[in-house]
Amino acid sequence: MSSNALLVQFGKRLTKLRESKGMNISEFAAHTGMSRGHLSELEHGKREPGLLTLQTIAAGLETSISKLLSGL
Repeated sequence: MSSNALLVQFGKRLTKLRESKGMNISEFAAHTGMSRGHLSELEHGKREPGLLTLQTIAAGLETSISKLLSGL
């Protein structure tokens, strides 16, 4: 799988998990302390998340990094 395809797949998973928690992107941004723009780029596969970003996202979704990335 190409890195671009992996980023797109991660972005789709992130969107699905966020929506399953009943949050829109603005609410999730406020919940995590991340910018809306940064989260939008991640959800659209336009930005590669670093380890600290993954940790912040996982905490915001009340899950682990391993569950966030499982199956990608």
